[in-house]
Order: sequence, then C-alpha cells, then structure tokens
Amino acid sequence: MALTDDQLDRYARHLVLHEIGGARQNAICASHVAIIGMGGIGCPALQYCAAAGVGTITIIDDDIVSLSNLQRQILYSDDDIDKPKVEAAKIAVQKINPDIEINALQMRITEEHREGAAFLKGVDAIIDGTDNFHTRLIVSDISVKLQIPLVSAAIGQFHGQIGTFYGWQNEAPCYRCFVGDAHDPDDCDNCAEQGVLGAMVGLMGSFAAMEAIRVLTGFGQNQIGKLQIFDGLKPAMRTINLPKDKACTSCG
Repeated sequence: MALTDDQLDRYARHLVLHEIGGARQNAICASHVAIIGMGGIGCPALQYCAAAGVGTITIIDDDIVSLSNLQRQILYSDDDIDKPKVEAAKIAVQKINPDIEINALQMRITEEHREGAAFLKGVDAIIDGTDNFHTRLIVSDISVKLQIPLVSAAIGQFHGQIGTFYGWQNEAPCYRCFVGDAHDPDDCDNCAEQGVLGAMVGLMGSFAAMEAIRVLTGFGQNQIGKLQIFDGLKPAMRTINLPKDKACTSCG
C-alpha cells in the first residue's frame, strides 16, 4: 500500500529515519494495537501511537474521567469529567490523526476473557497500562494464548518500569514469569494513596508507545527478556534480564 501525499508529509520525519523509512511506516499504518487502560500510561501511549500512524487502535477501559485524573491524564480536560474515558479519548485523539480507526470499548478485562478475547484477535501488539496485578495477569495470559506481543508499563511515585513480553516463545518469559501468580489487586500500590508524579506517567506511556512501534517495525535492539527500570529521583535507568520460568502456569 503506497502512502498518500498527505501521509508522506505527515510522517516525513519517520520516513527519513533509516530504521523506519517507507516500508516500516507502511507496516505501522497497516497495524492494529490494543491499549488496555486509558489512564496515565494509556493516554500518552494512545497519543503517540495515533501520531505515528498506527492504522487501527482498540482502547479498553470501563472508567469515567474525574478531576483527580487531570494531573497526569493529559488527553482529557475539565469538559470530559464524568464522561467515559474511552469516548473522551476517542474524540481527543481523532483530532491528532483523523486517518486512523479507533475502536472504543467501555469494558473491564475479567476472568471470562482469559480463554476467549475475540476483540483482541488479529491485534499486532498490546499495551497494558492497567493498575492491578489481577488484570495484568489476565492480559498476560491472553497475550500468550493469542501469541500477541505484550508491552507492559507500570509506575509508582517517581519510578517506572517497562518490558515487552513474548511468552509463547521457547526462551522468552511472559509477564507472569516476572511477577509470579500474585492476583490480589491490593498487591499493587494505589496512586491515590501513594501519589505519582504526572510527568513520570507521561514518560512511561510514551516509552510504551515507542516499544509498541519497535514491535511493529523491528527497529533497534530486540527487547525480549529485558525489563527497563527508571528511577526519576536520581534520575537513572537500568536494565535487568528476566529468565523464563519453566514452571510458569501460563507459558512454562
């Protein structure tokens, strides 16, 4: 599929990158990314995926916009308070790039989706920006079952972490290999209680979009089995290697 004149202009800064170019920009435009959780991570991830030209983006969240969200979820405004996040996000992001298709699903990922998530079939990458282990582990299991690369990003106060998981592959860990079988939402720090720096959330959401684009195009170094940890207080970033858990209940 050839890029139109308008697309050549819109994506010009990608096209001159040797690591992207025309073929990989075409791949981005033909791709489908799902973003689960339209909070602090999901908002910038959606903005940058849309701006990059990801052809179809499915956004999933059951929450509504509240005033306390606006400190870090900068896709929303005061006018969006009490509106479903997915609907507000869809309207906002279509102003960024009207050429892309947005599927807005106002729903929560639950146990029933672990064995059957038809709305994710055919997706090329999943970005998980949810806020509890229970949902994250279900999303991880879906990723393994459907063999969809999973970009998992998380934040807390001044810290963030991100990894891309291909758990169905022989030597690649899944997210469950990393965190174990924890399933209680209370195991996650609650940003309402712990607090979070808004700019840190934006950093990790943008990072998640970059990793999704890495999945779609293959640019740069492969991130399988690596977790990036960012400390905003220092600031500094370090990489740790994650082994595959041969006893993992999902991918072992």
